[in-house]
Amino acid sequence: MARLLPRLSAISKPKPKSTAKKAYVFFNCDGEKTPGSMNIAYNSDVYQDTKKARKELWEKILSEKNNVQLSDANMAAAEKEVLDGDPIQASQYLPYGAIVAVNIH
Repeated sequence: MARLLPRLSAISKPKPKSTAKKAYVFFNCDGEKTPGSMNIAYNSDVYQDTKKARKELWEKILSEKNNVQLSDANMAAAEKEVLDGDPIQASQYLPYGAIVAVNIH
């Protein structure tokens, strides 16, 4: 009797494409950057991973410059990370601020 179906090992399943896109949320927080200090009710803006949204995120950080204690010495490095690099890495320059990545669909 002829085999009508291929073996399961011979069937290649297509890998599912990731539909999640990255976005960022800026938080004012304590110096330890504890999750409990990051209030989503206060910081509820979500910035998509686009040039325009990254610029808006940077403008938000600048508006909170004194609150997060962004120093003039660290401003260029933080701006570079937000606009051209990994915005999460900019958190290291914000003693009382953090940028968190979230997946959106």
